[in-house]
Amino acid sequence: ERNHPDLLEDFFAAGARRVNFPDMVPPHLASQYSEQPGDEEMWVLMCRRATMETVLRNYVNRQPNIEILNNTYVTGVATEASDKGLLVTGLHIAHKDEGNRKSLLTADLYVDAGGRASKFNRWLNDQGADISEQRDDAEIVYYTRHFQLRDGEEEPNRHDHEPFAGDLGYLKYGVFPGDSGHFAIILCLPNHETELREAIKDGDRFDQICQQVPGLVPWLSRSTATTPPFGIGQIHAVWSDNVVGDKPQVLNFFAVADASARTNPLYGRGCSTGILHAQLLAEVLAEEQDPILRAQKFHAATWDRVRPIFDASLNEDKNGIKRAQAVLQDQDLNQASSLKEWFGLSFRDALGAAARNNIHVFRGMMRTVNLVEKPGDFLNDPKTKRLIFLYMLRGRRWNTRAQSLRGPTRREMMTFIDQLEQAI
Repeated sequence: ERNHPDLLEDFFAAGARRVNFPDMVPPHLASQYSEQPGDEEMWVLMCRRATMETVLRNYVNRQPNIEILNNTYVTGVATEASDKGLLVTGLHIAHKDEGNRKSLLTADLYVDAGGRASKFNRWLNDQGADISEQRDDAEIVYYTRHFQLRDGEEEPNRHDHEPFAGDLGYLKYGVFPGDSGHFAIILCLPNHETELREAIKDGDRFDQICQQVPGLVPWLSRSTATTPPFGIGQIHAVWSDNVVGDKPQVLNFFAVADASARTNPLYGRGCSTGILHAQLLAEVLAEEQDPILRAQKFHAATWDRVRPIFDASLNEDKNGIKRAQAVLQDQDLNQASSLKEWFGLSFRDALGAAARNNIHVFRGMMRTVNLVEKPGDFLNDPKTKRLIFLYMLRGRRWNTRAQSLRGPTRREMMTFIDQLEQAI
């Protein structure tokens, strides 16, 4: 909206939708709502990933100063040592439409937007760089199936039914609305849930399992599947660092988005974080010409704006791993084993209750959810602190009353899976 308004218009022309903050406010908070400065920043662009990539591709194709080399692929990177550090001097490429003819592509600088499959870190480290990498396994696999509303059907009202996203401990679920009546359902499982995983791979069973979750039923009853379920595994939180201390390991080379920082796709932050990261790079390149200062300033901007998102996502992964293990072992998720743990659970319950019942806390939490500010910054607000403290005084029993999500327990779900097996 701020930097590429013409691109935004292309999205709307392709059927993407804008959902504004007032539309996110649940009916029971509507009487508390009045527009505040900053509310206009909190809106969501809803469209399918395929629509997003098609619109972006067409937009880039129209730019007069960009050439897309469709039939080439990168096979390696050329570097040379200098007194300033390791310089990237070219890319080894192969031309698929010319019998894989090899050549060297040279440029003033290089941007790796190769995503999770990027090989640049390995290539550069093999040539003397020391690019560090933090890698944490989320210990999950998730399955997606796409659907389209039938003719004459409308999306369920997000406030009239059970939540269409949640965590049952052994199963996370969510609906991702798109454009033109399309949406996706995500089912996310811990790696150890092998029996449930095998069942979800089958399209009919995927739908039958979704039918057991009340928040998904209104969506399934109005739609038809357009794809089989497909899964993604090997999900890691990955953070790469091209600057050690204040020394850039590589010059004239920048990695952005998933090639640099990757979070669990379940949280839906990847595209937004990638676009933010690319914009940070564009700003640094426009302001600074010195290659060392460029690397240092981009590194600093990345740690300031992207690292908090990464840390918050990684923390959610770790909590999810603990929760899944507790459910597997039939442990009480709300039982504290120490005073410190009790305080943490009490704060969590009070924050959840306050966000459900107070528009001020709800607005702050949504600013975090929508990446308008750094994760958790709203908790520094004195009014928010005071409200959460007052909710803590009410006690955990009161705060957890409306917290539970409707859905089968793990034991109930596994019994249902066994019944499906026996019915074959």
